[in-house]
Amino acid sequence: QVQLVESGGGLVQAGASLRLSCAVSAGTFRTLVMAWFRQAPGKEREFVALIVWATGNTGYADSVKGRFTISRDNAKNMMYLQVNSLKPEDTAVYYCAANYRGGADPTRYNYWGQGTQVTVSS
Repeated sequence: QVQLVESGGGLVQAGASLRLSCAVSAGTFRTLVMAWFRQAPGKEREFVALIVWATGNTGYADSVKGRFTISRDNAKNMMYLQVNSLKPEDTAVYYCAANYRGGADPTRYNYWGQGTQVTVSS
């Protein structure tokens, strides 16, 4: 069983930065894969980034490469998404998710947090 709790969203102006956090509780971290997804109003949930907990290997959606950075803190059981140079089109609810398989398809993820709203004004 995995439990996830996000925090760190907010209302910011274009060009600003935020750090989203996800507190992770899991029975085993050995093969855990963590990811961030986002969902804008009227749109499907889309992949943002993932990290393999054991190795720290990462992957990103093309739309966020160079602006977003995913990371994890083993000691604190925390995952982060540093989001820089925010654009209005980044406005969405951001979710952290977990599985033991990886991938960019949200249907592959069994565990989800409640989401945190990020709103970027122009």
